[in-house]
Amino acid sequence: MPSRLQAELGQTRPFASPEHEAVLSIARTAAVLEHSVAEALKPYGITPTQYNVLRILRGAGKEGLCRNAVRDRLVARVPDATRLLDRLAQSGLVARDRDTPDRRFVTTRITRAGLALLARLDEPMARLHARQLGHLGAGRLGTLIDLLAEVREGAPPVK
Repeated sequence: MPSRLQAELGQTRPFASPEHEAVLSIARTAAVLEHSVAEALKPYGITPTQYNVLRILRGAGKEGLCRNAVRDRLVARVPDATRLLDRLAQSGLVARDRDTPDRRFVTTRITRAGLALLARLDEPMARLHARQLGHLGAGRLGTLIDLLAEVREGAPPVK
């Protein structure tokens, strides 16, 4: 009998190993969750990665962060953090300033417009996450969080 993932993907052959199936299941689940987040953010004109940046900068407070600090805190790696921050600056959601004598060091801060957008998104995103995972209940969510942390700890480091 095919597994749930095999049926979902329309795969007739068995997976090469349980590890292979688990990796694909994690990837498929992430894609499904990411798609619903992207759809929820679309009316607001931002992507999930831009939303992630805005939340990072809101958490950084008035001090802001340099490009590399933002890049290193992102949930998903991006090839060009500078371009990502430039797009957010062009849309008025972040501001980039050279605060030091070293002209290469640019601090990025969230603007009032960025804070206002996040304030409008806080409740809809909380409801979305509850719809996505709330059916698992607190105990199973805790187990899932712990298991995923163990997977990340055992994975090769991201460079």
